[in-house]
Order: sequence, then C-alpha cells, then structure tokens
Amino acid sequence: MTTFWSWYITLLSLGTIAALVWLLLATRKGQRSDSTEETVGHSYDGIEEYDNPLPRWWFLLFIATVIFALGYLALYPGLGNWKGVLPGYEDGWTQVKEWQREVDKANEQYGPLYAKFAAMPVEEVAQDPQALKMGGRLFASNCSVCHGSDAKGAYGFPNLTDDDWLWGGEPETIKTTIMGGRQAAMPAWRDVIGEEGIRNVAGYVRTLAGRDIPEGINVDLEQGQKLFAANCVACHGPEGKGTQAMGAPNLTDNVWLYGSSFAQIQQTLRYGRNGRMPAQEEILGNDKVHLLAAYVYSLSQKSEN
Repeated sequence: MTTFWSWYITLLSLGTIAALVWLLLATRKGQRSDSTEETVGHSYDGIEEYDNPLPRWWFLLFIATVIFALGYLALYPGLGNWKGVLPGYEDGWTQVKEWQREVDKANEQYGPLYAKFAAMPVEEVAQDPQALKMGGRLFASNCSVCHGSDAKGAYGFPNLTDDDWLWGGEPETIKTTIMGGRQAAMPAWRDVIGEEGIRNVAGYVRTLAGRDIPEGINVDLEQGQKLFAANCVACHGPEGKGTQAMGAPNLTDNVWLYGSSFAQIQQTLRYGRNGRMPAQEEILGNDKVHLLAAYVYSLSQKSEN
C-alpha cells in the first residue's frame, strides 16, 4: 500500500472514532443530571418520551466500544501499513499466519504420537483403541462427506464396512488408495454397441449376479454374452468377477455401486462411470494417512468377525 493511502485510511479511521467520542461527550454534557417527569415535547401514536439523561451504564458501554476499537487497531493490522503489536506477530498478523501457528502447535503436540503409530504396521495400529479414535476423527473430517458417517457409503461411493473392495482391501493397498487416490475408467459403450447391444449386455450382466430379466423386456442373452466377451472381459474377466488391479468391480455378487436395476445397468453401460477418489497425501501427510488406513481397515475386519 502506498504512503498516501496508508495515511488516508489511518486518518479516516482514527478521525471517525474521535468524532464519535466528541459527539458522545457533547450530547452527554448537554443532558440534565436528574430524572424528571417532563417529556421531550413530541408524541407518536400516543407515546411520549421522558426528557431523562442516557443511563450511565449505557454511556459506559459506548466508552467500552471505543476502547475496544482502539485496542483492536493497535493489536491487529488495519491502519494502513500498520502491522500491529500482537505478541508473536512482529511481521504482522494474518489469518493464514494464525492458521499456520495453530497447525504448528498441534504438530508439536501430536507429532510424536503420529510418528509412533506410523512406525507400526497398519494391522497393529488397527488394534490400538487410541489410534482408532484418532483415525475415526480423521475419517469424520475428511471422508464422511462421501462415504457417510457410518462408512457404509452411498450411491456412487463404496461401502467401507464390508469385504468387497474395488482396488483391494489389504492394509497397504488401502493406504495406497488413500494416499494417491483412484480414478475409475468405465468407458461409454453407446456409440460402440448401440442401444440394442446395451440392452442385451445389461440383461446378461444381471444373469451373472443371479438376477432375472424384468418382464416385458426383450433381451438376447446369447448376443449379450458375445458382446460381453468381446468388450468387457479385459477389465471384468471372463466370468465377470472383476479385476482389483484395475478397479473393475465383481459383477457376480450383490454389491452394486451405481444400482442393480435393469435401467441403472443400462445407464452405466450407455454413458460409462468415472468416479474419482481424491488423493489425501498432500492434505493429511503420510503419518495421518497411516492412521486413517488403519481405521478403514478395522471397519472391514469387524464385518468379518
């Protein structure tokens, strides 16, 4: 900020406060000192106002706000190029510096604890009650918005409490998923196999999971199987059991991320799916991700016990 604007803001701010103080004292000086039954002489809807002075507590409240304003302007930046005299912020206070100060304080306090758990295998961390509480808080802050507070997922977001995993449920695989994120790549097939092919493949996929074809829908299962073999086995495998290395789901069970109805399967085939799991490495760091991975791993282990 230039010197001109710095002085402009400073004089405007302090001048306004000074003018308000003068107005407050001037009006206070002109008031009577005692109470009276006299009115100020005007009436509104039959209501009249006594000509009594401003209550002392009210006047002192105004004075307190002025003192607060001057103290605030002295402590924090606000008067032009003034950096404030707040202890610990010799180079000026900002909300970013305050955030960093709190983060540094938390890291100093909890850093050794995070480091302790980071040196342990995920399986061992998943059995430590304190670690699970910390991991649960990390999950609530960073993951529950998609996977739900109970981690049971939602439409398009996997359930983390069962034993069905798109990319694998081993401890280190879970950590890798959280660290680097995942990007689904289910292509759209409408322009490749057409609407009739979409219908036939959808019907065949339902049979893989032991589901019937809805009444009134004409489906050629043999043609659907041929199209599946020609276009889908590269990811989902010849039996439709999926490939975790590619994040391709198992089509033979009852776990459906985007729904198992005939219409929903067609929608998936027609337009594809490109769900994205964001990477958390830069947000949380390795130590916190380690704790979070242990917590997520523990959720699926409970379902198996």
